[in-house]
Amino acid sequence: MNQQKLKIGDFAKLCGVTVKTLRHYEKLGILIPKQVDRYSGYRYYSVGQMQKMAMIRQFQALGLSLGEIAALYQKEAHYPNQDVIAIKMSETQAQIDQLQTRLQQLQAMLKSRKQIEEMEGITIQSLPACIVASYQGVIKNYGELGLLCCNVIGPEMARLGCECPEPGYCFTRELNKEHSQENISIEYCEMVKEAKRDSDLIHFYHLDAVETAICYKHYGPYEGLYDSYSNLIAFAEKEGYLVIDTPRAVYVDGIWNQEDSAKWLTIIQLPVTR
Repeated sequence: MNQQKLKIGDFAKLCGVTVKTLRHYEKLGILIPKQVDRYSGYRYYSVGQMQKMAMIRQFQALGLSLGEIAALYQKEAHYPNQDVIAIKMSETQAQIDQLQTRLQQLQAMLKSRKQIEEMEGITIQSLPACIVASYQGVIKNYGELGLLCCNVIGPEMARLGCECPEPGYCFTRELNKEHSQENISIEYCEMVKEAKRDSDLIHFYHLDAVETAICYKHYGPYEGLYDSYSNLIAFAEKEGYLVIDTPRAVYVDGIWNQEDSAKWLTIIQLPVTR
């Protein structure tokens, strides 16, 4: 079977290399065709030469250059000697050390960029006292929130004659003891100019001012709010703040004015103290 002749193109396909590579190997004396037709110039390889090709690729994978492989075969050696192996091990260790240094530098750069970006997205503000119209209920997920505001809360506030000052201020607070991605108990609050008579859906009350709140801009669908909550609370703890009230999710841009959910803007406000 080893006497079976393979055209250079067929041999290249079987070995997973290009014809150009085989011609280059022939030029270097690494892998010589078994036969060259003296009339057509066609080059033929034997099936047995596939094993040598596999060894060449293995040597390359171990770090030997084509020149080193050619020198190896010129000496009619089948494997590199111990000195060559030791040199390759030393070169490989140097590359590992270089890559490890690069990795550490990249990790430090990433950490620095995260800190910068976190600080760019975080502000410390005070929240003024205001009168709010409050709705409490349970939603399956945050995806229902936009429809709830448009179809239930908004019409009820309009029926009660609520007037909202400019710029508007509306937010939700989770009432669950633990965060959940579904069946979320929430309070929806919207600032109004004056309190109206309570209804079955809407309750009015005065919301006290907050002296210090850590605020973070969250862009994207509401399903990602939990991660932003977690990151903001972690930031507060790292900076030595004590959380004193439930976080507020303030809705600036959403389904009511922006079709692209990636552009929805929600500002998370976390009341804190030192």
